[in-house]
Amino acid sequence: MKANTNLFWILSVFFLLSAIGYTIWSLLDPMHQRVEWVGTVAMTLCAVLAAFIGFYIGRVHGAQGGELPEDRLDANIDDGDAELGFFSPWSWWPLLLGASVAICFLGLAVGFWLTYCAIGLVLISLVGWVYEYYRGLFAR
Repeated sequence: MKANTNLFWILSVFFLLSAIGYTIWSLLDPMHQRVEWVGTVAMTLCAVLAAFIGFYIGRVHGAQGGELPEDRLDANIDDGDAELGFFSPWSWWPLLLGASVAICFLGLAVGFWLTYCAIGLVLISLVGWVYEYYRGLFAR
């Protein structure tokens, strides 16, 4: 986490220097000779955002009281693995749920009537995925 904090502070300084350079460059442009505000404000806000993230990560790192596996030189790859949960390797419900959500958003773009049809598919897929262990071979 210490490396991430340093990277975000470096990124913040980079964006701030880029904003200053961009402002000077736009002032030296013989065609306009004025500040181009969109790029200057955008790069300055990128610097502020990177500073916010760097500050937050630094505070979290200080509050943890310990080193993360990615900060130690003697750590193995397995030390940073977290438990991701239980996933059914044979389940088709996530695929159906993703397809029905895609149809739902397609309905927002193409025709709103398609969204009404897709909401039914979303509900069926969601209920099927949640309750797949209550029926059939793998019921508990």
